[in-house]
Order: sequence, then C-alpha cells, then structure tokens
Amino acid sequence: MSELKYSCQKCGICCFNLSYSDEDYMKRIPLYPEEVDKLIEIAKNRRIPLKVKEDLVFPDILNKKILIVTYRFLLDKDCHCVFYNRNTGCTIHEIKPFACQAYPLSLKRIDAFNIEISIDSTCNWVEDHHDKLNNIDVDKIKVIFSKGFKNAEAFLTKNKKLQLHIRRLEAENKIKIARQISIEEFNKALKNWKREEIRIE
Repeated sequence: MSELKYSCQKCGICCFNLSYSDEDYMKRIPLYPEEVDKLIEIAKNRRIPLKVKEDLVFPDILNKKILIVTYRFLLDKDCHCVFYNRNTGCTIHEIKPFACQAYPLSLKRIDAFNIEISIDSTCNWVEDHHDKLNNIDVDKIKVIFSKGFKNAEAFLTKNKKLQLHIRRLEAENKIKIARQISIEEFNKALKNWKREEIRIE
C-alpha cells in the first residue's frame, strides 16, 4: 500500500457527466459564488456559454430569502464542462475551482452541516485500484493523494468557514434557517423568495 500513489490519467472523466444505474447519483462540480464570478469573466472573454445553477441553498425563514452557498456547472450538450477541451483537457487549470483542484478527492455531505473528505469512485485511476482503496483511513488517503489532499483540506476548510459563518448569523438572529420544512413549502420558497449569496474570504 505504501508504494501506491495517485497519478492522473488525463482521461477527462472528472470533467464530464456519466450515466449511472443509480439514478440518485449525480456528479456535481460545486462552485462558490466568488468562483462563479471569475469563471463568468473568463467565459465572457472567451465567448463561452457558461451556465450555472443553484446547488446548496438554505431557506432563511426570518428574511424570506434563499441563501445560496454553492452553484454547480450546467454542462454543455456533450455533458462536458464548458472549459474542457478534448485535445488539451482543462483550459482553466491554473485557476480551476476548489472541487476540481481536489479531485479525485471530494467532499461527501453527511448532512446539511457535516462533511468529510472521500474518494470519488468514478475516477478511472480509483476504479483501477478499487481493491486497495476500499475502506482506507484518512492517513492513507493523505499519503496516496498527497497533492489532492492538501487541496481537499482547503476545500473542507472553506466549507467549515461557511458553516461557521451561517451559524454565527443565526446566533446573532440575522437569519433563521428552516430545519424542518416540507417539500411543498421549500419549492414555494424557491419559486417566490429573493436570493442572497453567502460569501466569505
């Protein structure tokens, strides 16, 4: 196990969506609002039709607002990231989002406020080494995915700061996030309430 080291195969699988038998699985590339700002600017300059959709949102029942924590890419007609080039790969490699920098490590959401670092099984290298990677602990993940792990830790830290910021806003009675809300009520809020992005440095 000690000699096993992740090596990107440059297959591009991380940059596009796949069909899965599990209909509940959807590959997502989460983007923070400040990342979206940068990507919109790049897309404009390159005349690329970038589209994003709200991803992680919370209903603030105090102010009747939808708080946007992350967005996600809407992929192009071939189900690729719009910044992916079939010949050269990622065209924004130096400034790609946290989620892309950490790959094939990702953040697995346990619930609304609990996240852990996990390994994305859709990566071809991960699939090739599945038996050796199955049920490994964080210390081994840190060694095998040394570069990606640092990026995943930065990604996780950003998420924890966001969670802390949201909890602080709640403690100060500036917002109130609904902990129990029906699908009907949530959909009504999504349709009618104004949006506000949650941003931190």
